[in-house]
Amino acid sequence: MNIQHRSPLWIYDTTLRDGAQREGISLSVEDKLTIAHQLDKLGIPFIEGGWPGANPKDEQFFQKLKTSPLRQAEVVAFCSTRRPGNQAAEDPVLRPILAAETRWITLFGKSWDFHVTAGLKTTLGENLAMIADSINYLCQQDRQVIYDAEHWFDGYKHNPAYALETIQAAVQAGAKWVVLCDTNGGTLPHEVAESVQAVRQVIQDCQGTTQIGIHTHNDSGTAVANAIAAVQQGAEMVQGTINGYGERCGNANLCTLIPNLQLKLGYHCVEPEQLAELTPSSRLISERVNLAPDDHAPFVGLSAFAHKGGIHVSAVQRDPQTYEHIEPQTVGNQRRIVISEQAGLSNVLEKANHCGIALDKQNPVSRQLLQQLKQLEHEGYQFEAAEASFELLLRQALEQRPSLFELHGFDVHCYCGSLESRQQGGFSSTALATVKVVVGVQEILTAAEGNGPVSALDAALRKALVDVYPSIAKFQLTDYKVRILDGKHGTSAKTRVLVESTDGQNRWTTVGVSTNIIGASYQAVAEGIEYGLLRPCFKDSDECPIGIRAILNDLNSAPAKHLA
Repeated sequence: MNIQHRSPLWIYDTTLRDGAQREGISLSVEDKLTIAHQLDKLGIPFIEGGWPGANPKDEQFFQKLKTSPLRQAEVVAFCSTRRPGNQAAEDPVLRPILAAETRWITLFGKSWDFHVTAGLKTTLGENLAMIADSINYLCQQDRQVIYDAEHWFDGYKHNPAYALETIQAAVQAGAKWVVLCDTNGGTLPHEVAESVQAVRQVIQDCQGTTQIGIHTHNDSGTAVANAIAAVQQGAEMVQGTINGYGERCGNANLCTLIPNLQLKLGYHCVEPEQLAELTPSSRLISERVNLAPDDHAPFVGLSAFAHKGGIHVSAVQRDPQTYEHIEPQTVGNQRRIVISEQAGLSNVLEKANHCGIALDKQNPVSRQLLQQLKQLEHEGYQFEAAEASFELLLRQALEQRPSLFELHGFDVHCYCGSLESRQQGGFSSTALATVKVVVGVQEILTAAEGNGPVSALDAALRKALVDVYPSIAKFQLTDYKVRILDGKHGTSAKTRVLVESTDGQNRWTTVGVSTNIIGASYQAVAEGIEYGLLRPCFKDSDECPIGIRAILNDLNSAPAKHLA
């Protein structure tokens, strides 16, 4: 593909703030941290973390990020301009933003005169003062300011002169960027192009060095096209979200924008090796937000490079360019010949290599493991975000997975609060779990309470094993997600459970699937404990218990066998 190489573009991700406003998404602090580090790995230069002061979760996120900093990305705090009638230096809305201690701050203000008079209930002149005063104050506090011109395109349509005055105020106050926001998502590409040209002229007239960015919503289905139109007219920052998450119909989808801008138009967004992280990032984040991935999404969907029988398959096998617009590996995806047993083998080998296992495609275990994975995924398992469960499955196939404990049964009882407390809105539930496990020849029966059945089961299992494996005392369950896989079956539906665990330094995720939600939860929780015990041994760490190391050495020295 012959493309003209153009100047770099600055990608700005707002999944953690604007994306999280999508109906049905609720991110924990741990979710936000995991997503931020994945975006950092992807090479995104600006990551908007949230609005400090708007809720405790965002404040915790910025504080925790200080102890777990990003490698290359700038984390950005988000806030509004000061309120009418206040001075920026005295307005409490700006204090938490400064306390977050980010170098970059995104400040949004009103561009549409209708919003100024009807929403803020102030004058057009005061709105200009709010923009200038807020930006100037933050610049004096040694912050770099990105100004988001909210409802820019609607404002420009209804009162272009005033809308341009707001841009002029931001430029003269010292904003490094002015970002034109299609907040209502109703603009079309030709209107975006015209508007960007007008803003470029204002900046030129101010003799400013402020750069232009674009932030589009997808209410008209044109968010990606609008962003591209803005870039072609000189915008140098593109804001969007992974998988297009966002309020109402979503935001511009960075998983579509980045490869189009980089591979088709020649702009530099991320390094080529980072671009290969796009599909894994899309799928990991979809699991984190607990939404099913869009199999037919451009570039990153499971079916984006899938070919099903007939003329397509035979042509692609001769030359993939016949039915593929790019090489799927470029964006971290893979070609799938739906009817072929070869589909996915390279992915299995790649995942094995990531686990530190050099698995040869000629090894019969490779193909048997592939078929097992296909069957498990057909049953509802998803290993994209459950890397620990995949590694346990892989090592079981290679007979490198020792049996640390064996469940001989469990029982869970739930006790609801009194009728009186439920009527007063104080519904509470306590669960009691009893487990029987066998470690070697030792049978252990124990019970524990929790604030729900999974909490009780987790506590009982840890209690049963901690004397045998003391390192379990460091393990914590940090996240728990449930997805109903076939809702049409009602309460008999199959359920997938994802559990994230930590030992205080490392995190890992395991998966369980069953028509019994407690059974699925037990599987995920038990594998989380098992992987936590085995992880230092797999990584050849000195923290591997001597007893487990001896078992692994015995397994590794035995002749290799094939899967049954």
